Amino acid sequence: MINAIERNNVKVLGNGSTPMLFAHGYGCDQNMWRFVYPAFTEQYKVVLFDHVGFGHSDVSEYSPQRYGSLQAYADDIIGICTELGLKDVIFVGHSVSAMIGVLAANTSPRLFSKLILVGPSPKYINENGYVGGFDRDSINGLLESLDGDYLAWSNAMAPVIMGNAEKPELGEELAASFCRSNEEIAKNFAYLTFLSDGREALKRVKVKTLVLQCKEDVIAPIEVGKYVHESIEGSSFVLLDATGHCPNLSAPEYTVDAIKGFLQE
Repeated sequence: MINAIERNNVKVLGNGSTPMLFAHGYGCDQNMWRFVYPAFTEQYKVVLFDHVGFGHSDVSEYSPQRYGSLQAYADDIIGICTELGLKDVIFVGHSVSAMIGVLAANTSPRLFSKLILVGPSPKYINENGYVGGFDRDSINGLLESLDGDYLAWSNAMAPVIMGNAEKPELGEELAASFCRSNEEIAKNFAYLTFLSDGREALKRVKVKTLVLQCKEDVIAPIEVGKYVHESIEGSSFVLLDATGHCPNLSAPEYTVDAIKGFLQE
């Protein structure tokens, strides 16, 4: 059995002692933080990694049974922190990894000092007054399209997710990242992501939390970000002057400023 450091292609950078762990979103890898993490290497111990199935992770121990829930990915993060001997971890999670971070913090609250959730969504499907941004038929159609032709889905969806049509190179980068992912794992991970319901988990968070929300985001609209903020007692909320679902790529300077402001509170 390989260790978590090898399995998740973990990289440790920086001059500080307080660990700051960055977790990438669906279909991405640690490279998606390249415009953000350098701003923190002087003061913090920066930890980067790839979820199993993405980037340069080791998929040898993957099975749909083992990774049958988002909790499994949360357990991987706890494993990384444990093997590195980390404590008082500042967790920065984008998109689905924001909710994976919530699960990790609820499982091992003493391990984490702060959560920074970038574009989080506990549930993508609208339900009984809850606005997730999608009706069930839309999500079913999205997943059917992904099942049918993953590469075509990747090239069609990436620019929509990224937004920022004036910067087409960002959508192209995201599409390329999707296409590099392990297709079987990416499909399974999509089902876990888009059919998940983590609303109850939000209410159990005891760690100081920042919610970062873009002003226009088709994947996680403002109503979702505000719901996350209102569900996590004592959390902070920042509406970024940014569009799309990936401000770590499209608006890194705003993302960095918001994170630094929260850490200095």
